[in-house]
Amino acid sequence: MQEPHTSSDDRESAPFRDPEHWKTGDEPMTAAQRSYLETLATEAGASFDEGEELTKAEAALRIEELKKRTGRSSSK
Repeated sequence: MQEPHTSSDDRESAPFRDPEHWKTGDEPMTAAQRSYLETLATEAGASFDEGEELTKAEAALRIEELKKRTGRSSSK
């Protein structure tokens, strides 16, 4: 059985789940999170230490904060 297609619009309208409640929130951030944090930090004029080790939950919260600062967030 084929999985239903999820558009980016569907993902944008999905409720944001509090990272503190993630089962994997205490695992190290993913490579994708690190890359996105670097991009957002640059756009926001903020610093991001390449060697900084964050959890997935911490990275998600930082991403949301930086998205708001750069205007990329849909909920300002």
